[in-house]
Amino acid sequence: MSLEELRKKVIFHNSLDVWITTCKEKNIDWSSTENYQKFISYLLQNNLNLKTFTLCAHEAGETEQEKTKFAEALAEIKDKNAAIYTIKLNDHALSLIKKYSLSN
Repeated sequence: MSLEELRKKVIFHNSLDVWITTCKEKNIDWSSTENYQKFISYLLQNNLNLKTFTLCAHEAGETEQEKTKFAEALAEIKDKNAAIYTIKLNDHALSLIKKYSLSN
C-alpha cells in the first residue's frame, strides 16, 4: 500500500503505519527503532503537527507480530522521537514525508 492509498482510507494515521509505508515505498528496513527516531525527528524539525498517540498492541494488527514487537520496543525508549504520533496526511505532510531520506 502506498502513502496515497493510506491517505484515502482515513486522513489521520499513526506514525508507525506511516513509517512502515514510507519504508516500503523507499525500500528501507522499517524494523530499526533508531531509523524510526530519525524519521520522527525529521518530522518534528520540519514543524509537522504531530499529536502523541497510544497504540494498543491489538491496533497494530493481530497478524503483524513484528509490528507489535516494534511498537513495544519503541515504548521502552523514553524519548519524544520514539513516541507514536497521529499524522494528518494532508498534501503538506505527504510532500514532507516523500522528501525524507535516512541522510536527512
